[in-house]
Amino acid sequence: MPEQSNDYRVVVFGAGGVGKSSLVLRFVKGTFRDTYIPTVEDTYRQVISCDKSVCTLQITDTTGSHQFPAMQRLSISKGHAFILVYSITSRQSLEELKPIYQQVLALKGSVESIPIMLVGNKSDETAQREVEMKEGEAQAAAWKCAFIETSAKTNSNVKELFQELLALEKRRDMSLSIDGKRSGKQKRADKLKGKCNIM
Repeated sequence: MPEQSNDYRVVVFGAGGVGKSSLVLRFVKGTFRDTYIPTVEDTYRQVISCDKSVCTLQITDTTGSHQFPAMQRLSISKGHAFILVYSITSRQSLEELKPIYQQVLALKGSVESIPIMLVGNKSDETAQREVEMKEGEAQAAAWKCAFIETSAKTNSNVKELFQELLALEKRRDMSLSIDGKRSGKQKRADKLKGKCNIM
C-alpha cells in the first residue's frame, strides 16, 4: 500500500477473553457488553485528525485463538501500530502475548520505530488480579514499548490508550528530524507531510 494512504492501521492482539473487542467498542462506539462473543476478525474505522488534516484510524480486532496464523501474519505485515492486550486477572494471557510480540519483531525487522502499547485490561477487577502493574511495566520496558492499564467496563484509560498510541507515532516521526543530514528527497517529503495533494 502506498505511504500516502490516509488509513492508519492499528492491530489489536491478545488471548481470548482479555477484552480486545470491549476496548475497541468502548473507544469507537462508547458501549460495553458483558457477554463474551469470540471474534474471528473485525475492523472498525474512526476518523481522526493528523497533521492538520484528516485520516482514518483503522482498528483491526483480531481473534484470540491461534487457529488463523496466516491472518495474524497478514495483520502484522499491514499494521502501522500494535496494541497487545492481556487481562490483569490472567498471568497466562500475558504469557500468550510473547509469541505475538516475537512475530511482530520477526515480520517488521525492528520495533524501534513502531508504536506498540502493552495493555493490562480489566483493571477494575482488583480482587482477581494476578499480574501486578509493575510486572506489566517491566514487560513493556523489556519490549521497548509503552504500557497502560485500562478497564473497558468502567471506561478507564480507554481514550488515553489510543491517544498515547498515536502520540508515540508522532514523537517518533519528529525525532527523525534531529539528524541534520537530510537528503533532498527527504526534505521534500517533509515539506509534503501534512498537506493534501490532488492527484
